[in-house]
Amino acid sequence: MLRYITAGESHGHYLAAILEGFPSGLAMDLDFINAEMRRRQGGFGRGSRQKIETDGVEILGGVIKKVTTGAPLGFLLTNKDFKIEEMPELFRPRPGHADLAGSVKYHQGIRAVLERSSARETSMRVAVGAACKLLLKAFGIEIAGHVVQIGNVMLPDEAITVEEIRKGSKDSPVRCVCKKTEKAMMQAIAKAMKNGDSLGGKYEIRATGLPIGLGSYVHFERKLDARLAMVLMSQQSAKAVEIGDGVALAGMLGSEAHDEIFYSKARGYFHKTNHAGGFEGGMTNGADLVVRLTMKPISTLAKPLASVNMKTKRPEKADFERSDVCAVPAGSVIGESLAAYVLADAFLEKFGGDSVTEIHHNYEGYLKRARA
Repeated sequence: MLRYITAGESHGHYLAAILEGFPSGLAMDLDFINAEMRRRQGGFGRGSRQKIETDGVEILGGVIKKVTTGAPLGFLLTNKDFKIEEMPELFRPRPGHADLAGSVKYHQGIRAVLERSSARETSMRVAVGAACKLLLKAFGIEIAGHVVQIGNVMLPDEAITVEEIRKGSKDSPVRCVCKKTEKAMMQAIAKAMKNGDSLGGKYEIRATGLPIGLGSYVHFERKLDARLAMVLMSQQSAKAVEIGDGVALAGMLGSEAHDEIFYSKARGYFHKTNHAGGFEGGMTNGADLVVRLTMKPISTLAKPLASVNMKTKRPEKADFERSDVCAVPAGSVIGESLAAYVLADAFLEKFGGDSVTEIHHNYEGYLKRARA
């Protein structure tokens, strides 16, 4: 139902996105979208580029008088740090980056590869995701993300609500809900920065208010957990996705791993535990969505690793480009947006209509039947 495409380069004049399939009749809050853009720029361990840019988008289409029309939504972000034509070509690919494979595949220099593969492209995914959050919120679905690990520093594993995530991580430089863990995370980032190194980690996304039955079991492409994993894995630096208890399920008995089913007239069907992370058989089961994504350390290092000069074929140190030391806090904001896009797509697939009014009618009828 939804589809988006982005265009532009990291140091190009513009970055842009077009989102099609969005219904009419939704109030489009540009202030909220731009606040989400600024959240992506924040976080301890980010590079100097974030001090130059003040990200904010213009809406170029699909909205009249601040309300969506059903036409494709257009977003435009103008870069202040616009110097792509002046930047030197690079010949020493960075280990862990798209440099080498991209240069060989497209038969061009590294500059063109890194300009498009740069994580700055995710700014437009956040704009798209923010619009999707507004749509989901109109139906009582809320999403929040927080950092659970940076380097070897881990947040104690415990269940937490979307509201607790928002409240606990709001003012955290690393988007962590625990002050003690936050301090240790920042110390780890500072140490890596001092040593010319970088750090990865893990973030968690939770969504609440999801109905039973988004997605489907009938075909692999329609399984919603698989679709979510695919989109999250498209994020730069992503290396693993876990849903629910994830890899920990490998060490559990069946009696420990599965969520027993209960029923009440007020709630309908529900679970008291959530080992499955809100998914069963490729469909939402009414519990909160819980997904975690692992990000590898940034591949650009102030003390570069060994590489090869692609012109001379001689061993040299990899090129250095201005970069972050740790992008996991920003990654959690991007992950919220990616999850919002996938969930909004599945929501429209299930309850679709051309207007928000029509979707509300379809949704309310389904909920009444599902509770019965």
